[in-house]
Amino acid sequence: MSDEKPSLITCVVQRGEADKVVDAALDAGAEGATIYFGRGRGVRERMGFLGRFIKPEKEVILIITRQDQTDAVFDAVQKTAKLTEAGKGFAFLHKLDRAIGFVA
Repeated sequence: MSDEKPSLITCVVQRGEADKVVDAALDAGAEGATIYFGRGRGVRERMGFLGRFIKPEKEVILIITRQDQTDAVFDAVQKTAKLTEAGKGFAFLHKLDRAIGFVA
């Protein structure tokens, strides 16, 4: 990945939503993504959201991006996953010191 520092976008969404989020990330310039399953725990699990329980099963998406891709991919992820809506999931960004095994 040359001398620029890559980023890792992590996004957690409800089960069944990851494929469309990854498709949007790829359309925005991401070169690939990894999806795995997880299980959430917390306040919303007990309370529910708007009178319904939030399912604990989640999909976790990991996307490595080059500096010039990061903003566009992150924006596509948050828009497609509707992360500004309560209970839809969340995303965060890590700046990585190093990454290897990715096409430059």
